Order: sequence, then C-alpha cells, then structure tokens
Amino acid sequence: MKKYYTRACNFFYGSYSKKLVKNKITLPLCGNSSISFNQIEIFTKDKKKVNSKVINIKSIRKLTPVVKKKILSDIKKITLKRKFFEKKNHLIMGVLNLTPDSFSDGGKFNSYKKALKRIKNLIDAGADIIDIGGESTRPGSKTVSPNNELQRVKLVIKKFKKKYPKILLSVDTRKSLVMNFSIKNNVDIINDVSCFKYDQNSFDTIKNKNLWKIIHHMQGTPQNMQINPKYNSVLLDIYDFFEKEIEKFKKIKYNKKIILDPGIGFGKNLKHNLMILNKISLFHSLGFPILIGTSRKRFINHISGKYDTKERIGGTLSSIIFSFSQGIKIFRVHDVKEMKQGLLVFETLLNK
Repeated sequence: MKKYYTRACNFFYGSYSKKLVKNKITLPLCGNSSISFNQIEIFTKDKKKVNSKVINIKSIRKLTPVVKKKILSDIKKITLKRKFFEKKNHLIMGVLNLTPDSFSDGGKFNSYKKALKRIKNLIDAGADIIDIGGESTRPGSKTVSPNNELQRVKLVIKKFKKKYPKILLSVDTRKSLVMNFSIKNNVDIINDVSCFKYDQNSFDTIKNKNLWKIIHHMQGTPQNMQINPKYNSVLLDIYDFFEKEIEKFKKIKYNKKIILDPGIGFGKNLKHNLMILNKISLFHSLGFPILIGTSRKRFINHISGKYDTKERIGGTLSSIIFSFSQGIKIFRVHDVKEMKQGLLVFETLLNK
C-alpha cells in the first residue's frame, strides 16, 4: 500500500513573505507569516521504494482524490500555529550536564555550586529552557543506576523553579524514579532519549501529567547506536516512528503537549544526519513543535576535518541557522550566548 508524505519547501521570509501570504500566493509556516512557502515535496513510499516530486501549492487541486485528501490534511498541520512558542521567535535550551562523562563537558559542572553558577550563566546568556541531565547518553556511555542519577540532579531540580519560576525546566532522563522526583518539583519538560521505552514505568509516570514530553528518535541504545546504523529511508523512517508514537500519546491526557526531536547523532551516520537536517521541514506535517540538538556533535567534525574545534561553535551555529530557515525554533545547545547572538542577527537580516 502506498503512503504519502508532505514537506513544505521554497521558503520566503520577512516583510516580503507577509505580503505574499496576504495576497494568498504563499502559505504561512507553522502559523508564522514571516516564513512562508509556495511549494511542497510529495514523497511516495510503496513498500521499500521511495519517490518524490516538487509541485506548486496551486497544483494540489490537480492531484488524485486520495493523494489530494492526504496532502490537504498535511497542509493544515503545516500551517497550524504552534502553541509552545507564545510570542517568541525561537527558544534556546541550555545544557547542564551533572555528569563526570558527558562527551563535551563531563565533570565541569557536577557539583551543586558549579551547577548553580552554570544555570545563572546560561540564563544570563539567553537560555529560555535549562535541560538538566545526570546520565551521559553519548555513544558508548555506561548506564547509571536510577539512585545514582537522582543523587546527581536532586538538589538542583529541587531548588530550580523556586529560584527561576519563569524559566522552563527540562529534565533529561530515562528513569521513572528521576521523572517522578522532577514532576513533584514542577518540571516543565521531560526529555527522554529512549522515548519512554528504557524504563517500563516511565510512560505511566508521565502519561497523565500536565507537562511537555519530547518524542525523541534513537536507533539502538547509547551503547550500540553508532555501530553501523541502517535505514530504508532515514527521513521517512523517523516520520513513521513519530507518527506511531503520536498515535500512542493520543490516548493520554495533555496529548497536545508534545515536542519532536529527530535525534541528530543518535543512531545516525553523517549521511543520515545531513538528510534529516536538509529536509527537516517534513516533520512540520505532523503538527507539533520540533527541537534539534546539533551542538558540538561529531558530524560537524566529519564535515570540517582539520578545521574542527573543541566547541564546534561555527558548525553548530550553521546547522541551527539552516534549521531555523526551515521553521525549526527550539535548539538544544551548550554555547548559549553565541547561538543567541547568531539567531538574533540572522532573524533581523531575514526580516529586513
């Protein structure tokens, strides 16, 4: 049976975009008329065979009834305003790793005093969300027991919302024990890289709670995910994964509070990562906010070679700006001030 997918493409920006939307020449992306589009790429999957074609939105009426119905349903989701953002054009999620072994900053902030200073610095630099984690999920990392992980993050999570009530708190964990503690301390987002599959109690822990849940894609586990990852079509395989998980979440309370993360570097090689980023606007047709985490990732080294740096700020910023130009608005980063600066300049230039 054939399956169809819709990707918005050929984007316009700023005041020109708003003019085109007003004249009904383009459609607004995610309810934002400052980014609009007038073409779509239609993917067709028949078993394992994948084809695609790009058409103007005015040509949708010429499609067969079955395809037309699917595309129009997707267009409705693509143009739908995302409630998560309120009045902000983008949201920056600052990373706080309370671990001794994270891939880029392990051990730098794993004391209470250092963690508090890091949080303040991230917020002062422009972070809208702080993502706190007590277990590294880098390739080849070791699993931490629930009790050990909780001890690493417990005090910081307990104090966070009392000190910073207007900043969103995200907890990066696969463990229901940590999730439970975080929920009792007013966490806003649960960010589980296993998509609530690692711990058999995690889904039940979050399913009826009024908080945002990140549906994160990962092939394999942190221990084996980078050992020869394979896909039939990485873009469509991740889409199908999201679609299946969203269906599961429909049965729970607060089922609109979902964020999608395609998991850059989590069970993907360079080719996979580039394909996802190049056509990431496909995921808008699922109707939810999208987050990406490209900060300091290894694919930047694979591209830059001898020009690689420890922080990979240039490569991170490039991937963020490219994604922002396709309507992505949530970015998980280590170097908040540099990314904030880059986005502010880029947004200003786009809107002139």
